Parts: sequence; structure tokens; C-alpha cells
Amino acid sequence: MSRVLLAAPRGFCAGVERAIVTVEEALRRFGPPVYVRKQIVHNTYVVAELTGRGAVFVEELDEVPDGALVVFSAHGVSPAVKEQARRRGLRTIDATCPLVTKVHKEAARLAKAGHEILLIGHAEHEEVEGTLGEAPGRIHVVDPARPGEVTASGSGPVSWLSQTTLGVDETMRAVADLRGRFPHLADPPSDDICYASQNRQEAIISIAPECELVIVVGSANSSNSQRLVEVARGAGADAAYLVDRADDADEGWLRGVRTVGVSCGASAPERLVTELLGWLAARGYADVEQVTQAEETLTFSLPPELRSSRNPG
Repeated sequence: MSRVLLAAPRGFCAGVERAIVTVEEALRRFGPPVYVRKQIVHNTYVVAELTGRGAVFVEELDEVPDGALVVFSAHGVSPAVKEQARRRGLRTIDATCPLVTKVHKEAARLAKAGHEILLIGHAEHEEVEGTLGEAPGRIHVVDPARPGEVTASGSGPVSWLSQTTLGVDETMRAVADLRGRFPHLADPPSDDICYASQNRQEAIISIAPECELVIVVGSANSSNSQRLVEVARGAGADAAYLVDRADDADEGWLRGVRTVGVSCGASAPERLVTELLGWLAARGYADVEQVTQAEETLTFSLPPELRSSRNPG
């Protein structure tokens, strides 16, 4: 009998929810256009939906008119970007995820204390770019797949931090490798991997051994969504794929498959999962069992510029 195992938790985390609502509230309070530096979260559906409401997504602040309102994305920005906005006279709202902000503060504190910092992550990712800006010259990016290539001197104290959306296992493998070169490598004061990334990975791990196929809903530039696909393959799924929407799924994947695992990244809306479940049901996979690994109750307050706008008076 064909069935679907639906991983939980999945979908929007507290940081993503806060970032999206930040743009929605800015549009409601100040009216369009509201400029957003980079994608507010890494999901093409969310970006298209907000664009339709009047958000204007730009790559850099040079594209924002003087005096306009700009929102910084959930992935964070460097102090240099904030200073550029101040010099331009731009009105800003910072939608950086508080968990990313925590890593920024750790980087600044460690650099001030004279540490070299090994930042495990992907150099091209916006979160890593923002963290690098907190301590230029003192942070070395470590590719989790190639930790041996880092060029830190190790002549003084060395600490490691990580991009929040990495896989837990890949991060700890990189740390173990680094510790072979830097025996006194100091750990961060708390775990940098986002709670939501961990929960979604653990949920995938719990269902993958029973699945011939796992489909993850999420955009290709979403680091946490990409990690879910990798984790599914590593945990025993015969095949795992990332799709933006149900239309991207391939019926050929279902050949010989009895159990399909389904999840979505932390930046993908639940409605896209519902769409995928409908696609699967139409092809004989209507029996859906949700497998829950954790309950998430964390919420983050909106940026201070918007906290009074939802409940006036």
C-alpha cells in the first residue's frame, strides 16, 4: 500500500515568520514601495508574493533611492552595510533572525578578545558574508566539506562558529577535523546551529529509513532545505529531491516507491506542502501519516520600529 510519511516539524521557523511579517507590516504601515536588500528569506514563492504586495527586492543599497525605507533580510548584514545605509539617509528596519544576530555578537566579542575565528559555512551565503563583516581580517571561512583548506595561523587563541543553517553532523565533522590542527580550538558559548534546522533534520532522519523517496519543498538557494535533502540521503532514503513546488516533481520518481517522505525547509510555506500532498494523492499516495519529532513554540518579537503598529493604542 502506497503511503506518505509527513515530517514534523517543518516549514516556517520563528526567524522566517518574523522576517516575512516584518515586510508585510512595513507595507501596511508605510505603504509601498518597501525596499528589501536581498531575498527576505530564501524562497521564490514568498518573494513573488511580497513583490505583488509592493516590496521591491534589490541586491545592494545602491539600488535604493535616497531617503527610502529598506528592510534587511533574515540572513543579516555586516556593520559596513548598516553604515552605508546611515550615510545614505535610508530608513532601515532590521529583520535579521535573532539567532543570526547572536552569532554576529559572538564574532565581535571573540575578535575583540584577540581570537582568530574559524567560521564553518559557505562563503557565498549571505549569512556568512554578514558575519564576516563583524570582524574583517580575523574570521576565516571554513568550507564544511573541505575544512583542511583553512589558512588560519593558529598563533593565538582560536575559536569556531558556524552558519546557523548547516547540518549538525557536517558541522561536527568539520570541527573534529579542525581540532586535529588546532588542539586548543575553543567552542562557541552555545550551539550556533538553528534549533529549527536541527529539528527539521531530526524529523527527516526519523522517517528516511522507511522511505524509498523523500521530497523536500524549498528553493535551491535555501541552505537549510538543501541540508534536508542531504540528510535524507545520508539517513537511508533511496532517493531525495528538492522541489520549489509540486509542479517540479517528476512522476518517474514514484516508480517502484511504496513510501514517500515529505518535508519542507524553514523558509517554505506550508501551503506548498499541501499542494505537493495533493499532487501525490492524485497519483495514489493519499494515505498520509504525520511523524512528529518535536513541538516548536518559540516566537520572536518584531523589530522595534513595528512593535506598536499591529495593536495601535
